[in-house]
Formats: sequence, C-alpha cells, structure tokens
Amino acid sequence: MSVLTRDEAQTRAQFLDVQRYRIDLDLTTGGEDTFESRTVIHFTARTAGDTFVELKPATLRSVTLDGQPLDPETLTENRLALTRLTAGPHELHVDAVMNYSHTGEGLHRFTDPADGETYTYTQLFMEDVQRVFAAFDQPDLKAAFDLTVKAPDGWKVLANGITEQQADGRWRAATTPLISTYLVALAAGPWHSVTTEHAGLPFGLHCRRSLAPHLDADADELFEITRQCYDRYHEKFDEPYPFDSYDQAFVPEFNAGAMENPGLVTFRDEFVYRSAVTDTERQTRAMVIAHEMAHMWFGDLVTLQWWDDIWLNESFAEYMGYQTLNEVAHGGSGGCPPRWRGTDTWVDFGIARKAWGYDADQRPTTHPVAPAPDAVPDTASAMLNFDGISYAKGASALRQLVAWLGEKDFLAGINTHFNRHKFANATLADFIDSLASTTDRDVHAWAEQWLGTTGVDTLTPTVTETDGNWHLTVTQHGERPHRLTVGAYDRDLNDGRHLILRERFDIDVPQDETATARPGRRPALLVLNDQDLTYTKVRLDDTSAETALRSLAGVPDALTRAVLWNTLRDMVRDGELPPNAYLETARAHLAEEADLAVVQGVLAFAATQITNRYLAAADRPAALALLTDLTRALIRRTEDGSNPGLRLTAVRHFIDAAAQPDTIRGWLDEGSVPGGPELDPELRWRILTRLAVLGATDDKEIAAALATDPSATGEEGAARCRAALPTPAAKEAAWTAMFQSDSLSNYLFTATAQGFWQPEQADILKPYVTRYYEDAVPLAARRGPAIAEAAGRYAFPAPVVDADAVHLGETCLDRTDLLPALRRKLADQVDDLRRALTVRS
Repeated sequence: MSVLTRDEAQTRAQFLDVQRYRIDLDLTTGGEDTFESRTVIHFTARTAGDTFVELKPATLRSVTLDGQPLDPETLTENRLALTRLTAGPHELHVDAVMNYSHTGEGLHRFTDPADGETYTYTQLFMEDVQRVFAAFDQPDLKAAFDLTVKAPDGWKVLANGITEQQADGRWRAATTPLISTYLVALAAGPWHSVTTEHAGLPFGLHCRRSLAPHLDADADELFEITRQCYDRYHEKFDEPYPFDSYDQAFVPEFNAGAMENPGLVTFRDEFVYRSAVTDTERQTRAMVIAHEMAHMWFGDLVTLQWWDDIWLNESFAEYMGYQTLNEVAHGGSGGCPPRWRGTDTWVDFGIARKAWGYDADQRPTTHPVAPAPDAVPDTASAMLNFDGISYAKGASALRQLVAWLGEKDFLAGINTHFNRHKFANATLADFIDSLASTTDRDVHAWAEQWLGTTGVDTLTPTVTETDGNWHLTVTQHGERPHRLTVGAYDRDLNDGRHLILRERFDIDVPQDETATARPGRRPALLVLNDQDLTYTKVRLDDTSAETALRSLAGVPDALTRAVLWNTLRDMVRDGELPPNAYLETARAHLAEEADLAVVQGVLAFAATQITNRYLAAADRPAALALLTDLTRALIRRTEDGSNPGLRLTAVRHFIDAAAQPDTIRGWLDEGSVPGGPELDPELRWRILTRLAVLGATDDKEIAAALATDPSATGEEGAARCRAALPTPAAKEAAWTAMFQSDSLSNYLFTATAQGFWQPEQADILKPYVTRYYEDAVPLAARRGPAIAEAAGRYAFPAPVVDADAVHLGETCLDRTDLLPALRRKLADQVDDLRRALTVRS
C-alpha cells in the first residue's frame, strides 16, 4: 500500500479545492464480509494537471469522471490516477465493494456473543477512510459530507449530524460543516440509546443492547459530566459548539480510548462498566469525555494542516480535559457527581499519565512535541507519534505555558486562533502567532525551547544555612526555562509522622537558580515543582530524601505526594534507588495514603515494573510476598466499608500478587471476598487468570466460566486464561492463534497475548522468545498497523530480561522489512529491556 507523503499532500492541496462528498453505503448486502460503497466527489482543479484519489476496495466496480468511465484496472495499490484534468469543476463517481474490518480500522464489524446482535462503526483516522469510501484523504482538504446508509431492519444509524430514516429505509444524515475526511463517522446497529437535550442540542448515549442496564445505571452521571463540560467550554471559548448534535457511542473492540468525530464521539465500551470500578476510574472516564469535547474546537473546528502538528490536537485536548474537569470538580454542588467532587484531577495526571510522557521521552524513539516538518514525511511515520510525547508531555508543556503566560492571556490567544482559522486548517506557526498576539511575552522563543526539543530536564536542589537564613540553589541538567513552585515543609511537633506546609514560593529556573534565600532554619522537606506545574524530573537534597522516605504519607497535599512518588520512581528507573527500597517505601506509607490515584499509581509501578522486570527472578518471590502483605493491610484497613475503591484496588493487586492459590481459590469458590466485595465478572476472570498462571485451574473450568459469562469480555477472559496455562499444549495453541491463523479480532489477540507471557513460566516460554521475532514481522505485514502495534505492545516477551533477549531485539531492528508500527514498538521494548538490565545491575 502506498502511504501519503507530506510533499504529495502539499502538491494536491495546492492543486485541488474539494467542496462536497456524497456517500451512500449499503450494509444489507455482502453478508458478514463486505458492504457496498458509492461515492460522489465534487471538486475543482485550480489548473490543468494530474492527481489521484485513494481507496482500498475488495472490488472496484466502476469509476466515472465527469460522466466518462475510467478503467478500474488502473487502481494501483490504494491509488486511482486522475489524469489530464482540466482547470475547473469536476465530479467523480466511485462504485466499490469494501471489506469489513475486525481489527478496529475502517468499518469494524462485531457480533456480540451475548445475544448475537451485530454492530458496525467507523474509525477512519489517518488513512483508514479509504477502507470505507473513496477520498482525497488528507486533513487540509476539508469538505461538506452528505451520508446515506441502507441498514438492516431494526438498526439505528448514527453519524456526524442528526440522522433520519427515509421512506425507502435508508438513513440520511444532515450535511456536515466543512470537516476533514478522517473525522467522518458512522455507527450502525441495534443500539440501545438514552437521549436528552441541553442548550437546545440533542445529546445521546449509545451502546450495544447487552450493555443496556449498565449504561442506564450511569446515564445520569454521564450526562451531568457532558453538560458541565459543555457549559464550561462555552465560558472559555468565544466560538459556540459548531455542530448540530452531540452523541457519545460506546462501541466494541475499539483500539483507542475514544475518537473525537464531530457530533459522534466514539468510546471503547469498557467505559460502560459492567463490574465495580473505583472513583478514580470514573474520574478517568469523565476526563476522556472532557478531552474529546475539547477536540470539537481544537481538532474539528480548527484542524491541523499536516500530521506533524498532531500535538495541536492531542496536547490541547489532554490539557483542557484535565483542567476543565478539575474546574468542574471544584465548581460547587452542581459541578460533578458527588463521589469525586472536590478531588484534584491533576493528581491522577501526575502519578499515572505524566509518567507515560517521562518514559517515552527517555527512549531513543523520542521526538519533539512539535517535530520538524521533515521528521514526519508521510502518514506511516505520523502514526508513530500518537504517544506519551504528543499527549502527556505536550499537555505538561501547555500547563507550564499557562503558569508562565497566565490563563487570561492563554485563553485570549486560543480564542484568537479559533476566530482566525475556524472550519479551516492551521499550523504550529499559526498557533504561536495567535498566542503572541495577546501577550508581550516572547512566546516564539518559549515554543522553540519547549516544543522543538527532546528529553527530560532534571532539577537538583542544594540547601545551605547561614546567618539565620536558608539558601536554595538549583542545578539544572537541561536547557528549558521553568516556572515552578517550591514547597517547604516542617515536621508537625504534635505528630512526628506528619508534615506541615511552611510556605510555597515561585522561582524561575535558570534565572533564579542561585538567588533564592529564605528566612529561618532549613525545612525538613524541600520539594521542587511542588504543584507539578512544569515537566521535569526533580531530585531531593539529603535531608529531604530522608524525610520523604520516613514521612511520605504525612505530606499534607496529594499532588505533592504524587511529585515525591514520581521522584522515587525516576530514581529507580535511573539506577539511583534500589527497587526494593521503593517497595519498602510503599509498604511503609501506602497503608496511610488517602488519595486513591496515588495508591493505584504506586501499586501499578511496583507490580508491573519492579516486580515483573526490575528484580531478578530470585528476588521476585520476596517482592510478591511484600505486595501481598501490603495489599492485605489495605484490605484490613477497609473492613469498615469506608473506602470501597481502595478495597477494590487492594483486592485486585492481592489477586495479581498471589504466589499460592489457596486464598484466591477460596474467594472464587465462595463468590466473595470475606467482608466484600462480592465477585463480579471482572474479579472472577482476574482470579481465574491468576489461577491459570499458577497451574491451579484447567480448560474445563475456564469453559464453565465462559458458559456462565458468554459475553465479549467473557470471551476475552477465557482467551487470556487459556494462554496463561503453563502447559506446552496451551502455549502452542495460543501462539498458533496469535501468529498463524489470523482469525483473532484485535481484542482477542490482545487478550491472548496478555495471558501468554508470565514471569513464573520462564522455562516453558524460553523457546518462544526467538519465535517471536520470526513470527511477529510477517504477522505485522499481513494484518496491518493495529495488529502490529498490539503484537509489539502485548505479545512482546517483556518478562524475559537478559542480554540474549536484548541482542535478539537489536538484531530484529536491523531488518529493513519491518512495518513502521512494529518497528516503533520493538525499539521501545528493547530499550526498556536495556533499562531493566541496568536497574538490575
């Protein structure tokens, strides 16, 4: 398949003006494999010349240009040449049969095992429009879209605009404003829907019928968050919401968290909770709602010109999602659901999301937030930049920008940007010009230092005392300017376990790095970046390090504790703190931690990185025992029912750390954890997966569990359990399903891969390390980017940490035939192996 290059896109954008698409899809023919697609494109050539249109059909039946037939056989890969065009208007008709997808790309088709109902939805990002209809597929050729869909009886069709069923049975969507091709959206099936109206617009929630009771249970909460974010954005932005409705569809087997299709946002339907979740997880769902709604302005109303500016979409939505939800959470009695009203969403960002950015920025594959144009020469390379840099680091940079610029000037610049470029496209230069127009600060210099560079700075404090004052000197490893808050804490004389805030003050690094003097004795704890307003690693002076390790749970502010836990995390990853010391700190302080996001973030790092990768096999049993003791203490702490989210988190991690099956087997047999919670489907499959790893279950029990829960998540749970069984036959069957049969959907592939590699099963898994590199490369070539990414992320032999594994990975990366999506994941994974070896040593 030919990928679109930046040069080709620029040439085509100069040559063409595209006015309108008329798309007619027929989902009633072709059975389970194909559907019919007819497209009419109205466009103008500014001069005489040649160009091409993209599509990826199963069969191209006919093409006519201005009433004259073109030869379908001239379709080469995914391009149909349009030659000898005259200057002026043209009309292209394309009639094709297209393939349904089972990998979450294009028009994905899914049959729900719970009730046999079938659903389809589009994910047309980057270059998957061509899997559904013919298009000039690049973001800066915006057009209006008219969509009609013939769907089976009993189905409902959702689209970017309001849809109505016609007399002939077809569904017609309202014409869109000017949008990019990748933002066209369709969801068709027997959806269960809940609707309301707000600010004169229809709002809708949609899911498959088998999830209807769970959506109904949360509909009030989902609508409340949607309304509050909508109103808050209208307070921030001068431009009103630019589309005719706001639907949110929770769809099956979705590859991303969500997609910002204007008027029809699609979410992975794991966000329709059928099992118990924590309040932090509900907060995350609310943040995703806020994130995607921000895209309606930044991404949909104003769209990037080329994919080098993807951060303009994602960093903005990431920052705005967390910031707006935080404002909503603190906005009074009507602000948000009471279960997490008043919480600080930036704590979760700092302890979980931001770590994603830090990790990505320290790998060889890092890139600037805003890469140079020649660094994103085509769509294949652009797809690789949807990572922790474009999301977490970019959002962190914008948070720092607001701290430096001031929110008033920042929002004024944003509104200038919307006004200048609405329903059009814009570049980084346009964005910076808009910000610069509202302030006297040198935003262009800031952008060059923050957005055009790579890597993570490190700030280290030195504290001295003279003449009744204490003095702070900050040593900076890196060159970015930082506006940050410093927190000074003293011990509470009435309770030695706790600390009290003496003062917070702002400094600019490097300008103030040697000029900070404060009256009084030195604090017991000094925290750089206390409110986490900038993007940097920080270190502690010796006195502060001792205080933190002894009294971390006694720090009064959750966001400060998150900064300190991140400091310890960074020190482990940089080889400055032994992994066991992190675990002992967790055992000492998590039992008293009040913020659930902090507990979840610390336990996740302790389990997935330290226990599974950073400790040698001989040290793993002791680490699992420590985690078992820690989570048991958290379970005891929550026996009174006062903190069900903390109890659920502790139960989950107790299950995952179980080295012996007896306790969790008892829970499974009884159907409940003593004192609660009762086992819901998620906990049942979690226990059964751990029992499979320990060799304490078999295929018969797994089949019985699936018969009890014959849902899509049940099928995934069964696949995960079967792949986790420590028998040669189970491993070979799982490997064949992943790498040979090509029959697994994206979700079943991921579930199988998650079960396959287990640290406890090193001996039986050893032959598969070499086989991975032999089989992953052709798999990626056959099945495309989505499965390639899953193979690199989930099917990679991550628990095998040794020099031979690193050598195998490096040798594979020398190959010239790697699909870019697989190459990127392998490069990251191999670098993580190197880091794990360094930490172990």
